[in-house]
Amino acid sequence: MLQKYNPKNENIQVWVGDKLYHRNEAKVSVFDSTVQGGDAVWEGSRVYKEGVLHLDRHIDRLFASAKALAFEHVPTRDFVKNAIKQTLQANQMTEDALMRITLSRGEKITSGMDPRLNQKGSCLIVLAEWKPLVYDNDSGIRVITSTQRRNGPQFLDSKIHHNNLLNNILAKIQANFAGVDAGVMLDERGFVAELNDTNLFMVKDGVLYTPFANACLHGITRGFVLELADKNNIPYQKRNLSLVEFYNADEVFATGTMGELTPVKEIDGRLIENKTGSAIRKKLNELMYDSLSERCEKL
Repeated sequence: MLQKYNPKNENIQVWVGDKLYHRNEAKVSVFDSTVQGGDAVWEGSRVYKEGVLHLDRHIDRLFASAKALAFEHVPTRDFVKNAIKQTLQANQMTEDALMRITLSRGEKITSGMDPRLNQKGSCLIVLAEWKPLVYDNDSGIRVITSTQRRNGPQFLDSKIHHNNLLNNILAKIQANFAGVDAGVMLDERGFVAELNDTNLFMVKDGVLYTPFANACLHGITRGFVLELADKNNIPYQKRNLSLVEFYNADEVFATGTMGELTPVKEIDGRLIENKTGSAIRKKLNELMYDSLSERCEKL
């Protein structure tokens, strides 16, 4: 589904480095590592009227990714939270907004791959936009299997939430040419990993399943769903899952900050037929909204 420009975002303020800029003035140097090699890490976080959902979890993962890439002079948690607060306040955003929080290795003294050229410290970018859910969660989405495999840790560990997204973008390009909404990405052995932009779940005979996170991100919404299932006695398993199992599931849905819990109605032309009348996704979605007040942080 193609996102549309929202006129409400015409004059938003964006945090870059250490202050706010109008979106037309918000820029990084051509020597910044984001430009030079996609050498940055990022998080997406949604703003509800209850606050920012799972803010500390997102910041934890941002710092973990930065540590894995050996970033230096990383801003403190208080600095990041203050930048987020100032950005939201400047834009008068109290709900229905999505933030993209990026931390680059920073500006280089000269063009090159060597991180030792980055001598100005990390650069924080907080981009908050008025943005609805990216998928139609009432109608669901159609997907195909991509030939592009998801990275395993022996290549580029998908636990690093980095800005080098070509692996995922190539899968999305295939989905676009096929006229569907997203691409299913398999791991190097042929098991389902995730969609190009979100994690995947399936339901069969009353049991909730999700792939091992060997070749995908430990999604925060994915973890939220598993916690809700555990707390509410919904049986679940994490294991290797094949495409055939997904084709024959009672329910399939994707999870992510940008789309919440999105039903998948078709995979590779096979309709997902809910012959048992399963409603686990619906129940989890209700539980998620019921939990927002305790999971969100007001800034």
